Order: sequence, then C-alpha cells, then structure tokens
Amino acid sequence: MSSTAELGDVLRALSQLRTGVDELYTRYGDVAVVRRIENDLQRLEIDVSELSTAAPGPPRQRSGGAAATARGGGATAHREVGESDIIEVPDTPYDPSWWQGVDDEGVGGQSSRED
Repeated sequence: MSSTAELGDVLRALSQLRTGVDELYTRYGDVAVVRRIENDLQRLEIDVSELSTAAPGPPRQRSGGAAATARGGGATAHREVGESDIIEVPDTPYDPSWWQGVDDEGVGGQSSRED
C-alpha cells in the first residue's frame, strides 16, 4: 500500500471521528471532557497534515502497538531501544552531602534557622 493510500485511510478515519466529536458537542455541550477529545482530534489532524508533507522513511515492522491493540492486548507503547538509551543506575548509596540542607518532601521544613 502506498503512503498516499495510507494517509487517505487515516484522513477518512479522522473525518469520521470529527463527525462523532461534533455529535458529542451536540449531546453533551461544551464540557471539559468533550473539549479534551476535541483537542486530541485537532492534534491528530495537525500531525497527519505534517506527515503528509514529510518524505516516508524506510519500511519497518512495529513491535506490538496497533497489532496488540487490535488483538485486545491493550495499548502498550513500544519503541526500539538503542545502546545510547540505556542508563545504568549504581547500587551504591548516594553521597549524603547531596541532601544536606534539603527538606524531606511531605515531612515539612526541618530548618534550624529562626525567621
């Protein structure tokens, strides 16, 4: 399938979604939840518009994502992880001087100075 056909499919789906959101406005009025849905739809429309002007990259297989959702596997976000994305966290304790003079969150101020 060409990228033009794929974008056409997405645009048709967005058009149907736009109709549904308009019906939500008619039924529920201008409430926060409908505004959030409208905002999400506008973001999708902007992204698809930007994508339509971008050159397609090389074809790649997605790992999970839409296929998992279509099978009822949930909407789990997946992305490929490269070597530069791995962050090692040491098991050794942090230097206590880093926390000197810092208040414990939720405990309140422990400052010894008087105002």
